[in-house]
Formats: sequence, C-alpha cells, structure tokens
Amino acid sequence: MKPLIQWSIDHHWMVMAFSVLLLFGGIWTARDMPVDVFPDLTAPTVTILTEGHGMAPEEMESLVTFPLESAINGASSVRRVRSATALGIAVVWVEFDWGTDIFLARQIVAEKLALVGGTLPPQVERPVLAPVSSIMGEILFFAISSDAQDPLALRTAADTVVRRRLLAVAGVSQVTPIGGAERQYQVVARPEQLRANSISLTELLNAVRGASQNTSAGVYTEGPQEYVLQAVGRVRNPDEIGESVVALRGG
Repeated sequence: MKPLIQWSIDHHWMVMAFSVLLLFGGIWTARDMPVDVFPDLTAPTVTILTEGHGMAPEEMESLVTFPLESAINGASSVRRVRSATALGIAVVWVEFDWGTDIFLARQIVAEKLALVGGTLPPQVERPVLAPVSSIMGEILFFAISSDAQDPLALRTAADTVVRRRLLAVAGVSQVTPIGGAERQYQVVARPEQLRANSISLTELLNAVRGASQNTSAGVYTEGPQEYVLQAVGRVRNPDEIGESVVALRGG
C-alpha cells in the first residue's frame, strides 16, 4: 500500500488528470441512463396461472402446483421456481438467468406446459401464461359482496362486467376472477334407463357436448342475393338439454 501512495504523491498530476477524466465520463454516462421511479430490478420472470374450480388448496398443491414445478425445474436457464396456492388457483413464478430474453423464456415454459398438461386432473383448466410485465408491478385484490345476490350472480357479474372494464384500464395487464359459483347445467345419468335403451355413457356424453352449439350452414344464393345460414342450437335452459337426441335406433 505504501508504494502505491508514494507513487500517487510523486505523480499527483497524473492522478488528478485521471480523476477528472473519470468524473466527466460519469457525467456523460449519467446523461444517457434511463430514469424510472420503480426500476425493474428482477430477473426475467414468467408467471403461470392455473385454475381448478372447487379444488381445495391441498389438492391444488399436490395435483397441480407440484407437477408444474417439477416440470419447470428441469428447463434450461431456470434459476428459481416459486409458487403460491389458494382455493381453486395456483400461481407459479419461473425466474430465469439474467440476460435471458423474456420471449425465449416464455417459449421454454410453454413447451414444458405442453408436456405436463395431460397429467393434470380433468377439472383443472389449461395453464396459461400471464402477460409480460415486471414483478415490481402492483397486485390488487378486491372482493365483490352482496346481500341480495347469490354467488352465481356475483361470479357472472365479475366475469362479464367487472373483468372486462378493468382490462380496459390503462396499465392493467391481467384480471383473474376467483371464487363464487359458475353457471353450469348438470346431467344425472340413470344406469337402469341407459341399459333399457341400449345407450352407452359415451353416447350420452357426446350428446350433451353437442346439445349446446351453434353451427354454420354455409351460404344460400338466390339470384344476386346471398344469405348466411346458421343453425342456432345454444341452450338457454335445462329443458332444452332434456329434448336433445341421444341416439337413433332402427333408422
């Protein structure tokens, strides 16, 4: 240390010149530096959202979160995998090495999800990737409650009204409704009637799946006019499902 100090004293003009150059270099660099109130200080991160309606947190963690984490951990350039599981939803954060292109990271995660998607329970929706955004962004939770409306009406309002309006707000990247009750029609099969009519459960399932669909019938041309034909078959009440044809016997 003493030789360095002695050399600096003997060559003080050189030390001062280097200090001035370093000062001006810092000022010049600071002029071109990006300025942000909340700079992005996180590694490239991909967020996976998975919904499992009606599943308890323990089931979501063992049947959904753990398989997703196991599949993602083996991906290239992954430095850390974190997750959070709640009632009916699982969120997995996949952090990549610094400098990894975010779109390449999303492609890597999407390929892994394609492999593990078939092993998830049937009531679990397909995992989706959240929009590209900084993990420094804010997450806001709010609840909708009413003494006059049932959970079904509240969930319908959240899906069709609140979610769409929030997505139209500048700066909002994702809105995920959780909870409530989703509108659904349940068909209860009676085994004795299925056997009596020689109808298999597969035929019944196919009939139910096709009972609520709109189908395009093409275009009908009459002279210079063209008419678009459409078969409207979407059901509006359970009685219309009961009128569906399940199978044809004897022509």
